[in-house]
Amino acid sequence: MRLRRFLFVTGLGLCVHGTSSAEGPTPPAPTASPVAAPLKAITGRDLLKHIEVLASDEFEGRSPGTKGETLTVAYIKEQFTRLGLASGDPDGTYLQKVPMIGVTSTPKLSFNAGGKATPLDFPRDFVAFSPHAERDIRVDDSEMVFVGYGVVAPEFGWDDYKGADLRGKTLVMLINDPPVADPKNPARLDPAMFKGEGMTYYGRWTYKYEMAAKLGAAAAIIVHETKPAAYPYEVVVNSWARENFILKTDGPNPSFPAVPAWIHLDRARDLFRAAGLDFETLKKSALSKEFKPVSLGVKATFRMQNRLREIASNNVVAKIEGSDPELRNEYVVHSAHWDHFGVNDKLQGTRTQQIFHGALDNASGVAMLLELAKAYKALPAPPKRTIVFIATTAEEQGLLGAQYYAHHPLYPLDRTLANINIDGINTWGRTKDVEIIGFGQSSMDDSVKKFAAVQGRTVRPETRPELGAFYRADHFEFAKVGVPVVYVKGGRDYIGKPESFARERIDEYIAQRYHKVTDTVRSDWNLEGAVEDARLLFMVGYDVAQGSEIPRWKAGAEFKRSEKR
Repeated sequence: MRLRRFLFVTGLGLCVHGTSSAEGPTPPAPTASPVAAPLKAITGRDLLKHIEVLASDEFEGRSPGTKGETLTVAYIKEQFTRLGLASGDPDGTYLQKVPMIGVTSTPKLSFNAGGKATPLDFPRDFVAFSPHAERDIRVDDSEMVFVGYGVVAPEFGWDDYKGADLRGKTLVMLINDPPVADPKNPARLDPAMFKGEGMTYYGRWTYKYEMAAKLGAAAAIIVHETKPAAYPYEVVVNSWARENFILKTDGPNPSFPAVPAWIHLDRARDLFRAAGLDFETLKKSALSKEFKPVSLGVKATFRMQNRLREIASNNVVAKIEGSDPELRNEYVVHSAHWDHFGVNDKLQGTRTQQIFHGALDNASGVAMLLELAKAYKALPAPPKRTIVFIATTAEEQGLLGAQYYAHHPLYPLDRTLANINIDGINTWGRTKDVEIIGFGQSSMDDSVKKFAAVQGRTVRPETRPELGAFYRADHFEFAKVGVPVVYVKGGRDYIGKPESFARERIDEYIAQRYHKVTDTVRSDWNLEGAVEDARLLFMVGYDVAQGSEIPRWKAGAEFKRSEKR
């Protein structure tokens, strides 16, 4: 079926006549607007070529500080230079050094209840590492305290700690936000508490470990539960039971206690049972504002042996200098992380079966970043404002590359108008809609709506806000320092597919490939929707770069900064 539509958008002067093709909807005719050639430049064929290279066996899973990083950084830099982009780093190298420490921990953990010590198996029962750059870490006979969800949220009248002295203790925490029932309808969550069905930053593991460090705890253990986490315990093992990375700091890492850990749900239940307590009963008690920390009467002992290495990893940064003499000192940043989990030679099978290829996560995002760069270079003249492209390192380790850039920006953050981030692309075909992750935060939503309409698409908030996706990708580090962000996903209404299609594809990906060696390029991919999404992001970015409207946070936005404009 041929789809035909005509729309006009003020600002870009964009007329769209859309027809379905293997490369996505046909972009405007060459005479239609300045963006006609850039839109046509974005193709599924070139997206796939980049993904196939970055997710190949040769690139060994793209872990920081490995041969995989060397090859990946060289490839991205080569593509930037081939396109004619300037170095985004003033030293001309295209590389922003990100000093990190790689920590490979061999942890031991035992619980002592009533004089009986129970050792746990790593990584089957628990995973842990130490972010402290020391060879040996010991936590001896640390009192274990259940702290519910580990949240202090004054705006909700919530404090799980109630002023308890937790220095030197081991905190046991539940995953996610407190799921508080709506008093008017117990079958749903209270929209006035922690965004109801959505997730706030209080639900992220990063927040929980930050709080443990702030309170002086020796260790913090998060109880993993598959349903609220939205991924199985195997993902925790693949993510944490290997070399982990931290940013190099002069003192203790403020983001972690000495030992951050996760525990399998079954072992957590055993722990509470050994303490003479019932896990489900205490979990239910943690849903009250009146909850207070509960000492389990159990001691935890950790032994951590660390192998350490210093790593000079890299963000790869390029730019297109703005054409306006004044506005060129303002910036629009496009980003995507290049890293994944490398190789696990302890896995059985062939070498290929030991490599975490990260095809969707996030070779695909880097491929789209490169296609966007190509599109901007296809403009008849550079945009008024400067466009910056950043391929970040160590996103999988806690958004470290983006975090480093946010604290060591190459361009002033108060003149950075927006960050448009890509983490995974739509490989299942075209959609009638597009989802905005973190919907309602800034005026960038309106820009996405405007150009989605050009494509004949509608915009919707994310379908599964309980996953907390807004806090799980690099744009979050830009948001935390006040930069309005865009993070979109292909929608849920797939053209010619049943209503259940999107949910089935996502559930299958999370269960079978997310953070697993099976995240590889697939022969059944359909990149038409990815092409359409890339064209959408280009139009959004170009509009900011050309326009007179400055992106703004909306009233009540979580990370709204003071705006001087």
